[in-house]
Amino acid sequence: MFDGQDLRGFAGRGGEPAGWRVEEGAMQVVAGTGDVFSVARFEDALIHLEFQCPDMPHATGQARGNSGMFLQGRYEIQVLDSHGIVVPGTGDCGAVYDQLAPLSNACRPALAWQSYDIVFRAARTASGGEVVEPARLTLLHNGVVIHKNVTLRGPTQGATDEDVGAPGPLRLQDHGDPVRYRNIWLVRLAPSGSDRYEPG
Repeated sequence: MFDGQDLRGFAGRGGEPAGWRVEEGAMQVVAGTGDVFSVARFEDALIHLEFQCPDMPHATGQARGNSGMFLQGRYEIQVLDSHGIVVPGTGDCGAVYDQLAPLSNACRPALAWQSYDIVFRAARTASGGEVVEPARLTLLHNGVVIHKNVTLRGPTQGATDEDVGAPGPLRLQDHGDPVRYRNIWLVRLAPSGSDRYEPG
């Protein structure tokens, strides 16, 4: 999705070219240019990305290197400098924003590169759009499991839409802070395994 060269895999909300800049193999938020959305849409997927929060020692709480990544544009995983917080909450780094706090704080200090690895299972819907099974995810932050097959309570605040049965993009948030991202990739996963066993 992003190989450090250019932003061809991302666009602005309306499909216009993404306004962020690319330097030294990373994309960086340019305040005021808006969120960026992957051109690719996905359902079940394994997603990897790396991020770096700026050093903002005089800021507190949500003002410390704030950004976020939205799975399918609907479910925000908080990106924030939460290093040193003993008991992380639903607004700290790694949280499913305002829904689920991480099991533990795996944050590295500001300016250190960090990673998210996410196994995402999209919501299942009936033909009329009714949710049959909510979305679920497992999240490793810097190799530490901080969410283990958790059930999401629906789209988080600021979701692009609530059509949870449709494929959606990876959305990265412009919250005004110069957060950087690199090495973003996605592997689509099969929705289910076989219901038959045919030994050779």
